[in-house]
Amino acid sequence: MALESDLLIDRRRLKRGIALWRGIALAAVLGAIVLAGLESGPARSLLGGSVARLSVSGVITEDRDRDRALASVAEDASVRALVVAIDSPGGTVAGGEALHRALASVAARKPVVAVMGGTAASAGYMIALPAERIFAREATVTGSIGVLMQTTEFSELLDSLGIRAEALRSGPLKDQPSPFRPLTDEGRAALQAVVDDLYAQFVSMVASGRRMDEARVRAIADGRVFTGRQAIAAGLVDAIGGEAEARSWLAAEKGVPASLPFRDVADDDRDRLIPRLLREARKALVSERLSLDGLMAVWHPSTLGWVRGGGE
Repeated sequence: MALESDLLIDRRRLKRGIALWRGIALAAVLGAIVLAGLESGPARSLLGGSVARLSVSGVITEDRDRDRALASVAEDASVRALVVAIDSPGGTVAGGEALHRALASVAARKPVVAVMGGTAASAGYMIALPAERIFAREATVTGSIGVLMQTTEFSELLDSLGIRAEALRSGPLKDQPSPFRPLTDEGRAALQAVVDDLYAQFVSMVASGRRMDEARVRAIADGRVFTGRQAIAAGLVDAIGGEAEARSWLAAEKGVPASLPFRDVADDDRDRLIPRLLREARKALVSERLSLDGLMAVWHPSTLGWVRGGGE
């Protein structure tokens, strides 16, 4: 009888030991799942969420991957707010409009704050407009509200070289502007009408985003640039500051804890090495004085070095 009791006790101990190790193994598996999913939406939600950050630099053009990433930010309940860090002289009107629309979709669902760096002009300013709060440095170059169309015409040079260009066109405006002949009065008027319409769209964006009367916007939307301090006086910017001030404002006004981690939007869908290198190479090779994918909303003085505090 004593032997049978000892065997029974040993079996119970063995079962308890097996159950314990099974529990430890199950906990380890669950822990691994949780760690693997820390960057997923549900996991971030349980941990308090995050603040998305979109960095926009260089020439602004259309970017489907970027816009899809922003659409995901708008849908992700774990993302408590979005900070848009801008350092751009502008870009194409179509590119600025596309990014403006994508950011407005995010702003309809959660707080969006814009933080301007050295330059946030023209289309670079346009994309700040959906933000509920715009911060700039005192020395930030911003504004430059307007649309630019440039063309070069070589007809006199070609004549001196004995070269004549011919064009077969379906209508008198099809080759306007042309590098081979001067603009006609009709062509100039048609192109000016396009620029004027795009300018009116830009002015409307500023009036809506900054809650300003269009007449007041037009008074300052003559293409001029402003420093950050001047932009505050003009009503184009809300406050002086950077990301720290933006996080403090989100915490005080929107209840978004300053302790939440940043989550770079580019890291989700766009930050792939080869595509990123190709994209930056394309931007570097294309002069901002050339047409990219449409008319330009870009600030481009003859030299940016002096404004940025360096260069010759």
